[in-house]
Amino acid sequence: MKEKLQLWFYRTAFNWWPSYRGSGARITYISPGMDEIHTRIKLTWRTRNYVGTLFGGSMFAMADPIYMVILIKQLGDDYVVWDKSATIRFVRPGTGRVKGIFKVSKEEIESIRTTVDTEKEKEYTYITQLTNEEGKVVAEVEKLLYIARKDFYKEKRKRKKAAQAA
Repeated sequence: MKEKLQLWFYRTAFNWWPSYRGSGARITYISPGMDEIHTRIKLTWRTRNYVGTLFGGSMFAMADPIYMVILIKQLGDDYVVWDKSATIRFVRPGTGRVKGIFKVSKEEIESIRTTVDTEKEKEYTYITQLTNEEGKVVAEVEKLLYIARKDFYKEKRKRKKAAQAA
């Protein structure tokens, strides 16, 4: 019961976060392990663009923070995760509902830990397809994330500040 309540809280809080809520997107599912998140956006007067289809910015906002959130939750406090860049490629107009499924496997999380523990920092790319109700791809979002050991990252920032002050 506690985990379900916690997941409900995360989903509700995220959906009410002003920048996410403003996009018209919603998180519809968070897996118990927080390694998979589903999102959706509906075509409404708030998400409609000039030509009557889903506003591309709303679709992009639906996908924007999700992988970072998954990785922060999965990796824990010993790691730093930052969104570094993102692109979206529109395939067809979004009409009706569009959904996204974002998942990082347990094996990939362990691989990230092992690599980052060894190399101290690394960039990872994730690609997600946003699909319509018929399962057709509407857009493809590519995210580049920076992941580092927190102790390494703090020391790196400290060195950078010292170099700038000199």
